[in-house]
Amino acid sequence: MSTISIIGSGGMAAAIGGLAARAGHTVEVMSRDATRAQALAEQIGAGAKTGTFGAVPAGDIVILAVPYSAVLDVVKQYGDKLAGKLLVDIANPIKSDFSGFLSPENSFGAQEIAKVAPANAVIVKAFNTQFSHVLVAGPVEGNPLDIFLAGDDAYAKARVSAFVESLGLRPMDAGQLFMARTLEHACMLTLGLLTHSVKHTNFALGISFRG
Repeated sequence: MSTISIIGSGGMAAAIGGLAARAGHTVEVMSRDATRAQALAEQIGAGAKTGTFGAVPAGDIVILAVPYSAVLDVVKQYGDKLAGKLLVDIANPIKSDFSGFLSPENSFGAQEIAKVAPANAVIVKAFNTQFSHVLVAGPVEGNPLDIFLAGDDAYAKARVSAFVESLGLRPMDAGQLFMARTLEHACMLTLGLLTHSVKHTNFALGISFRG
Protein backbone atom coordinates (compact mmCIF):
# COMPACT_ATOMS: atom_id res chain seq x y z
CA MET A 1 0.00 0.00 0.00
CA SER A 2 1.04 3.62 -0.44
CA THR A 3 0.65 7.11 0.99
CA ILE A 4 -2.21 9.11 -0.51
CA SER A 5 -2.31 12.86 0.02
CA ILE A 6 -5.68 14.58 -0.11
CA ILE A 7 -5.91 18.34 -0.52
CA GLY A 8 -9.32 19.31 0.82
CA SER A 9 -11.56 18.49 3.77
CA GLY A 10 -15.06 18.20 2.34
CA GLY A 11 -17.35 15.30 1.52
CA MET A 12 -15.31 13.83 -1.33
CA ALA A 13 -12.09 14.11 0.71
CA ALA A 14 -13.81 12.22 3.54
CA ALA A 15 -15.20 9.55 1.20
CA ILE A 16 -11.97 8.85 -0.68
CA GLY A 17 -9.85 9.19 2.44
CA GLY A 18 -12.02 6.79 4.40
CA LEU A 19 -11.99 4.18 1.65
CA ALA A 20 -8.22 4.55 1.25
CA ALA A 21 -7.59 4.09 4.96
CA ARG A 22 -9.78 1.00 5.09
CA ALA A 23 -7.86 -0.38 2.12
CA GLY A 24 -4.60 -0.05 4.05
CA HIS A 25 -3.21 3.12 2.51
CA THR A 26 -1.65 5.82 4.65
CA VAL A 27 -3.74 8.99 4.29
CA GLU A 28 -2.47 12.55 4.59
CA VAL A 29 -5.03 15.37 4.76
CA MET A 30 -4.06 18.93 3.80
CA SER A 31 -6.42 21.90 3.97
CA ARG A 32 -6.32 25.67 4.25
CA ASP A 33 -8.40 25.13 7.40
CA ALA A 34 -6.03 23.21 9.68
CA THR A 35 -8.80 22.54 12.19
CA ARG A 36 -10.97 20.86 9.56
CA ALA A 37 -8.00 18.88 8.30
CA GLN A 38 -7.33 17.58 11.81
CA ALA A 39 -10.99 16.72 12.33
CA LEU A 40 -11.10 14.81 9.04
CA ALA A 41 -7.89 12.91 9.84
CA GLU A 42 -9.41 11.89 13.18
CA GLN A 43 -12.64 10.88 11.43
CA ILE A 44 -10.73 8.76 8.90
CA GLY A 45 -8.63 7.15 11.63
CA ALA A 46 -6.29 4.24 10.79
CA GLY A 47 -3.25 6.44 11.31
CA ALA A 48 -4.40 9.24 9.01
CA LYS A 49 -2.34 12.37 9.54
CA THR A 50 -2.39 16.02 8.59
CA GLY A 51 0.09 17.87 6.45
CA THR A 52 0.83 21.57 6.19
CA PHE A 53 -1.19 23.24 3.46
CA GLY A 54 1.17 24.41 0.71
CA ALA A 55 4.00 22.07 1.74
CA VAL A 56 5.24 19.13 -0.33
CA PRO A 57 2.61 16.36 -0.10
CA ALA A 58 3.90 13.11 1.38
CA GLY A 59 2.09 10.98 -1.20
CA ASP A 60 3.09 10.47 -4.80
CA ILE A 61 -0.64 10.39 -5.59
CA VAL A 62 -2.34 13.66 -4.65
CA ILE A 63 -6.13 13.90 -4.71
CA LEU A 64 -7.27 17.45 -5.53
CA ALA A 65 -10.48 17.29 -3.50
CA VAL A 66 -11.46 20.95 -3.67
CA PRO A 67 -14.16 22.63 -5.79
CA TYR A 68 -13.23 23.83 -9.25
CA SER A 69 -13.77 27.42 -8.07
CA ALA A 70 -10.76 26.96 -5.76
CA VAL A 71 -8.60 24.29 -7.37
CA LEU A 72 -6.67 26.51 -9.77
CA ASP A 73 -5.61 28.85 -6.95
CA VAL A 74 -4.68 25.85 -4.78
CA VAL A 75 -2.48 24.35 -7.49
CA LYS A 76 -0.85 27.74 -8.12
CA GLN A 77 -0.19 28.18 -4.39
CA TYR A 78 1.49 24.77 -4.15
CA GLY A 79 3.53 25.51 -7.27
CA ASP A 80 6.68 23.43 -7.54
CA LYS A 81 5.70 21.52 -4.39
CA LEU A 82 3.58 19.43 -6.77
CA ALA A 83 6.46 18.74 -9.18
CA GLY A 84 6.64 15.10 -10.15
CA LYS A 85 3.35 14.27 -8.42
CA LEU A 86 0.41 12.37 -9.87
CA LEU A 87 -2.51 14.75 -9.46
CA VAL A 88 -6.01 13.26 -9.46
CA ASP A 89 -8.52 15.90 -10.52
CA ILE A 90 -12.01 15.17 -9.19
CA ALA A 91 -13.50 18.63 -9.75
CA ASN A 92 -16.40 19.60 -11.99
CA PRO A 93 -16.35 23.11 -13.47
CA ILE A 94 -20.13 23.46 -13.35
CA LYS A 95 -22.02 26.64 -12.50
CA SER A 96 -23.98 26.56 -9.25
CA ASP A 97 -27.29 26.85 -11.13
CA PHE A 98 -26.26 23.99 -13.48
CA SER A 99 -26.66 26.34 -16.47
CA GLY A 100 -23.21 25.72 -17.94
CA PHE A 101 -19.51 25.42 -17.25
CA LEU A 102 -17.05 27.66 -15.43
CA SER A 103 -14.14 26.57 -17.62
CA PRO A 104 -13.42 28.49 -20.86
CA GLU A 105 -15.57 27.47 -23.81
CA ASN A 106 -12.56 26.11 -25.72
CA SER A 107 -11.18 24.20 -22.73
CA PHE A 108 -12.23 22.03 -19.77
CA GLY A 109 -11.45 21.76 -16.08
CA ALA A 110 -8.64 19.20 -16.16
CA GLN A 111 -6.89 21.07 -18.96
CA GLU A 112 -7.03 24.32 -16.98
CA ILE A 113 -5.43 22.53 -14.02
CA ALA A 114 -2.72 21.15 -16.28
CA LYS A 115 -1.94 24.69 -17.45
CA VAL A 116 -1.12 25.91 -13.93
CA ALA A 117 0.47 22.71 -12.57
CA PRO A 118 4.23 22.07 -12.75
CA ALA A 119 5.26 20.78 -16.17
CA ASN A 120 6.35 17.41 -14.77
CA ALA A 121 3.18 16.82 -12.74
CA VAL A 122 0.79 14.32 -14.30
CA ILE A 123 -2.98 14.88 -14.36
CA VAL A 124 -5.55 12.08 -14.25
CA LYS A 125 -9.26 12.82 -14.12
CA ALA A 126 -11.22 10.45 -11.87
CA PHE A 127 -14.01 10.19 -9.25
CA ASN A 128 -15.91 13.18 -10.66
CA THR A 129 -19.06 11.33 -11.75
CA GLN A 130 -20.05 9.78 -8.40
CA PHE A 131 -21.64 11.30 -5.31
CA SER A 132 -19.54 11.05 -2.15
CA HIS A 133 -22.10 8.99 -0.20
CA VAL A 134 -22.43 6.60 -3.15
CA LEU A 135 -18.65 6.07 -3.05
CA VAL A 136 -18.86 5.23 0.64
CA ALA A 137 -21.76 2.81 0.11
CA GLY A 138 -19.86 0.97 -2.63
CA PRO A 139 -21.34 -1.85 -4.72
CA VAL A 140 -25.03 -2.65 -4.30
CA GLU A 141 -26.37 -6.17 -4.87
CA GLY A 142 -23.12 -7.17 -6.51
CA ASN A 143 -23.14 -4.35 -9.05
CA PRO A 144 -19.68 -2.73 -9.19
CA LEU A 145 -19.35 1.01 -8.78
CA ASP A 146 -17.55 2.43 -11.81
CA ILE A 147 -14.90 5.15 -11.61
CA PHE A 148 -14.28 6.68 -15.03
CA LEU A 149 -10.82 8.11 -15.59
CA ALA A 150 -8.90 9.91 -18.31
CA GLY A 151 -5.29 10.95 -18.78
CA ASP A 152 -2.42 11.09 -21.25
CA ASP A 153 0.09 9.05 -19.23
CA ALA A 154 -0.62 5.30 -19.41
CA TYR A 155 1.52 4.50 -16.37
CA ALA A 156 -0.24 7.17 -14.28
CA LYS A 157 -3.63 5.81 -15.28
CA ALA A 158 -2.50 2.31 -14.35
CA ARG A 159 -1.48 3.58 -10.91
CA VAL A 160 -4.81 5.34 -10.41
CA SER A 161 -6.65 2.25 -11.66
CA ALA A 162 -4.79 0.10 -9.12
CA PHE A 163 -5.69 2.59 -6.39
CA VAL A 164 -9.35 2.56 -7.46
CA GLU A 165 -9.40 -1.25 -7.44
CA SER A 166 -7.87 -1.29 -3.95
CA LEU A 167 -10.91 0.70 -2.77
CA GLY A 168 -13.27 -2.01 -4.02
CA LEU A 169 -14.32 0.07 -7.03
CA ARG A 170 -14.06 -0.63 -10.78
CA PRO A 171 -11.81 1.64 -12.87
CA MET A 172 -13.00 2.37 -16.41
CA ASP A 173 -10.43 4.03 -18.67
CA ALA A 174 -12.16 6.54 -20.97
CA GLY A 175 -9.03 7.56 -22.89
CA GLN A 176 -6.68 10.51 -23.03
CA LEU A 177 -7.00 13.69 -20.99
CA PHE A 178 -9.20 15.41 -23.56
CA MET A 179 -11.88 12.88 -22.53
CA ALA A 180 -11.99 14.63 -19.16
CA ARG A 181 -14.24 17.15 -20.90
CA THR A 182 -16.70 14.32 -21.58
CA LEU A 183 -16.46 13.13 -17.97
CA GLU A 184 -17.23 16.65 -16.79
CA HIS A 185 -20.27 16.64 -19.10
CA ALA A 186 -21.21 13.26 -17.59
CA CYS A 187 -21.42 14.99 -14.21
CA MET A 188 -23.74 17.55 -15.78
CA LEU A 189 -25.84 14.63 -17.03
CA THR A 190 -25.99 13.29 -13.48
CA LEU A 191 -27.15 16.67 -12.18
CA GLY A 192 -29.75 16.90 -14.94
CA LEU A 193 -31.11 13.48 -14.01
CA LEU A 194 -31.11 14.46 -10.34
CA THR A 195 -33.06 17.63 -11.07
CA HIS A 196 -35.55 16.41 -13.64
CA SER A 197 -36.18 12.70 -13.21
CA VAL A 198 -34.46 10.79 -10.40
CA LYS A 199 -35.11 13.46 -7.75
CA HIS A 200 -32.57 12.03 -5.27
CA THR A 201 -28.83 11.32 -5.11
CA ASN A 202 -28.95 7.61 -4.36
CA PHE A 203 -27.88 6.53 -7.84
CA ALA A 204 -24.73 6.11 -9.90
CA LEU A 205 -23.66 6.19 -13.53
CA GLY A 206 -21.95 3.01 -14.65
CA ILE A 207 -21.45 0.34 -17.27
CA SER A 208 -23.68 -2.71 -17.51
CA PHE A 209 -22.35 -5.63 -19.59
CA ARG A 210 -24.92 -7.76 -21.41
CA GLY A 211 -24.30 -11.45 -21.96
